[in-house]
Formats: sequence, C-alpha cells, structure tokens
Amino acid sequence: MLQTLATSTTTFVQRAAQMADTFAQEAACTDYPGGFPVEAFERLAEEGFLVAPLRQALGGCGLGIEAASTHDLLRSLKHIGRGNLAVGRVYEGHVNALQLVQTFGTAEQVERYGREVRDRHKLFGVWNAEDAEGLTLVPLGDGCYRLEGAKTFCSGAGYVERPFVNGKLPDGRWQMAIVPMDEVSTRWDRDWWQPMGMRATASYKIDFTGVEIGAKDLIGQPGDYLRQPWLSAGVVRFAAVQLGGAEAIFDLTRQYLQAEQRTEHPYQQERLGQMAIALEAGQLWLRGAADHIAAYDAQFGGSPQVVHPHQAKLLAYANMMRTAIEQICMETMQLCQRSVGTRGLLPSHAIERVIRDLTLYLRQPAYDAAIAGVGAYVLAQTTPADSLW
Repeated sequence: MLQTLATSTTTFVQRAAQMADTFAQEAACTDYPGGFPVEAFERLAEEGFLVAPLRQALGGCGLGIEAASTHDLLRSLKHIGRGNLAVGRVYEGHVNALQLVQTFGTAEQVERYGREVRDRHKLFGVWNAEDAEGLTLVPLGDGCYRLEGAKTFCSGAGYVERPFVNGKLPDGRWQMAIVPMDEVSTRWDRDWWQPMGMRATASYKIDFTGVEIGAKDLIGQPGDYLRQPWLSAGVVRFAAVQLGGAEAIFDLTRQYLQAEQRTEHPYQQERLGQMAIALEAGQLWLRGAADHIAAYDAQFGGSPQVVHPHQAKLLAYANMMRTAIEQICMETMQLCQRSVGTRGLLPSHAIERVIRDLTLYLRQPAYDAAIAGVGAYVLAQTTPADSLW
C-alpha cells in the first residue's frame, strides 16, 4: 500500500523556519565554486520536503501543486532562502519540476517520477538556460532522440538527478525532456561557473551532445513549457526565496548593530525602520500572490486542457509581485550597507556572502518585460484602480 505523507502543508512552514538557522550556520562551508550544500538537502529529504510537492495520491501533500497550499509553499521557500539562498534556489527548481511533471506528464510519467521522488529521494530541477548555439533534439526514429548542444546555469550539477533539459525539435518547437543524469554520460565545464555569488549552487555548463533519450522521457507536447500561466506565474516561487534573503540581511544587520552597540543612533533606527516596512510589504505580496493563484484554479496554473478567462490578470499580478520583491531586496541591501559600513561588509561577516548571493539571484530574466506586461494589462482595463485585482 502507498505510504502517503500524512503532514499538513502548514507543518512544512514550521519545519522550514526551524531548519533555516542550521542552513545559515552551514552556508559558509560551501561558499566556493563547486561547493554544494549536501547536508542541507539530506535534511530536506529527511523532513519530507522532496516528496511534499507530490499530490497525496502519490505520497506527498500537494505542496504548491494544490493551489490552496501556495501560501504555505511561498512561506516555506522564504524560510529556506533566509537560511541559504543556494539551497532555496535548487529546492525551488525541484518544486518547479514536479509541478511541470504533474501538470503536463502522462499518468505513467507522473507515477514513475513520483516513485523516484518518494522511494529514491531523487532531486529534480529545470535547466533551461543556454548559450546562442542552444540544445536540439534530433529524432532517430522509433521514438528515440539524440541531444546536441549544451545548457548553462545547470544549478545543482552533480546532485540534481532528474533535470528538465528542454530543447528545440527540427521544426523549431520547444520540447520538455527529463534526462536521467545517473544513466548518461555528459561533459561538464566547471570553469564556466566563476560567479560573484550563489557559488554553492554548482551551476555549471553541461554539454549533452550524444545523450540519447526515448519518448518516455519527453514531457508534454511541443511548446508546453512556454504556455501561460505556468511559465510566468511561477516567478512567485523564486521571489519568495529572494525575500528570505532580504530577511537574512535584515537579521544580520540588526545583530551587527546590537553587537557594536550602535542601536541608539537615530539614523540607524530610521534605516532599520525602513527595512522593517519593506519586509512587511514583502509578506503581503506573498499573501496576495498566493490568494490570486488559489482563486485562479484548484491546481497551480489550472488544467492545460482548459482556457481560463483570467490568465492575463494572474500573470500581471505575479509580475507585480516579482518586481516589488526585487525592489524590496535592493532597498534592504542598500540600507544594510549604509548601516554596517565597510567593516561589516568584509568576508568575515555573513552579510558579505548573503549580499553577494542575493545580488546575483535577483538577476532573473525579463525584468523589464515583466513591468511592461503589468502596464500593458492595466492600460487595457477600464475598471477603477481599487477593482483591478
């Protein structure tokens, strides 16, 4: 009989909050190119976080895929990000991958990959970035394909065992595919990953040329990865992790000022007050985004077979939330730097590492397009401002 994860999604919020301090204490040990927070992911597996995004019928609790649990997912991601942004980045990719499998996969694929998470604790991810040459899927006949080309920013390389490695078909359409990394041979360019921050994500460039996969490894139909609202509404996940990074900077700044006995200065009080206001705004954005996703459909993003009338509204709100949290993070970092000065930004302090990590992580693609999309949506409406959302 299938063993289900008899845990409420709220419990995962509490567990993530408890683990955050441990993740933070361990973070410096893996802060180098090629490092990876192995112990953190062992803990996540032990606490059920790898299985949690699966539906109850598969042994999970539907964390994130069931739209009503979105707020608990976002709060969990925020806490994990507060502990270590590198852990949050990779775990968010795992959640994203399982949402894609459960939304676009066949019943057989959903069951098969569900078993790999539930019984074997396989870590999933989404490796979609690539250089100009890209990656292609060359048909070989009989439902087999050969991969040609490379992916970049392959976060969790060497640890993510079931990544989405999406590529172009001969007709130019984009096809999702999962590559079983422990069953194939690939070429890694470790020297490619020399970042200023997020070093512990092990985001190498990987050449998949020569890897062969079958039709069973293809997820969904060509073009499904680019379908909305799944592609853009998912930005709320990484924004939640980023907000956790801002919370970490706030806590570290406050601890630094307390240790230096600089809490009575009115300018320091003003800066911490501004940071507190910004972070509370971020909390409200998490709640707002979760409410809109829950109101949209019972499943995250709805069903691929159903055209939803409020898709544009959801996308605009998700992009607003993503933009607002980026601004909150930028403001928090700037206020921190002014508060602690040069001495507090030396590598001996965790502040320096978290700012490096958050600065790089905030550089998500299509920032300007996200804002423009919000503007295009509101310009097409005629309802009063208080009724837009």
